Formats: sequence, structure tokens, C-alpha cells
Amino acid sequence: MASRTIVLGSTSPFRKALLQKLNIPFECAKPNIDETAHKGESPIELVERLAIEKAQAISNFPNSLIIGSDQVALCDDEILGKPHNFDNAVKQLTKFSGKAVTFYTGLCVLDCSTNKVHSLVEPFTVHFNQLSQNEIENYIKAEEPYNCAGSFKSEGLGICLFNKLEGEDPNALIGLPLIKLVSLFKQHNFDVLSEQ
Repeated sequence: MASRTIVLGSTSPFRKALLQKLNIPFECAKPNIDETAHKGESPIELVERLAIEKAQAISNFPNSLIIGSDQVALCDDEILGKPHNFDNAVKQLTKFSGKAVTFYTGLCVLDCSTNKVHSLVEPFTVHFNQLSQNEIENYIKAEEPYNCAGSFKSEGLGICLFNKLEGEDPNALIGLPLIKLVSLFKQHNFDVLSEQ
């Protein structure tokens, strides 16, 4: 079989950096989809559906495997997205102080030649320290995490905000669970180590 093209259905620099860890060539494409939740849709259903829709939105690459991914943060049964600005980031981190926040990352791999889809949702829980207003504001000014769901970068100074991380793959928190991705690739007969 001719080598398949890997396409990451995301323009996120964080997801791109994670996928580079697998040492395989890939392309990036931006999927344009409506990310509005459906009525009655759970956060888990939402991220899995959006991951699949993102992959399907760019399925015009011949002989390729397309990766779709989406993530939400959940705290006190409220879905939280990207803060986009300082004030919203302060609100999010103030809400998280002393609490556990679960991130759900939807992941899908679509084979363009067969239209076969394998997908899953990977949870990851972050336990926050009790945070003072000063700590919150100092952190946000230092790292400006405005494009990160939950208002922090766990791969950077965000680690100072936590007392415990709970999950199978720390990459899931950054937006692309690589352990599960390798497993989904195998279901499509694509072996990352054989491609080295």
C-alpha cells in the first residue's frame, strides 16, 4: 500500500507540536465547522461529534488519514471554552480555585479512502490549588493563555496552579492524546514505529 498522508484537522500550534513528537510527516488543514452544541448534547457527545465533523470537513485529501480533535473543560457541570481576554481568564481561574476541572478531548481518525472513522473521548482531570487573586493575575499576565480552554498552559507556568493531575495521557490536556492516537492509527493499519 502506498504510504498514506497524515492530515491534522487543526491549526492549533499546540496540537501541531504534539503531533510532531510522533516523528511522522503530516500536513495541517483548517476545518470550518459550526461548533455549537446540539440541544441536550452532553459535553462528551459534543467533543466526539465535533472531532468527527472536523475530520470530515477536510476529507478531500486522497489516500490520507485525517485527525480531528476537539476539547472542552467542565467545572461544576458548566462547559468552559477559551477565555479570549484577561477578564474572562480571571473569571475562569477564580472559578477553578480549589476545584477539580475535567477536560474531555474528542479524537477521531478518518480514512479518506474508505470513509471509515474510529473515534473516542479521553478525559483528563486537573485539581487546582486554592488560588489567590494575585496568583491568578500574575499567572495570566505572564503567560496570556487566552487561546487555551481553561485559561492555562499545563506545559508552561500553568503547572504552578495545580496540586494534582489525573489521567492516562498528559498530552490530552494540551489537546491531542497521543497514546490513543497511536492506537487509532493502528486500527487503520498505520503503525507509527514502522513509519520511522
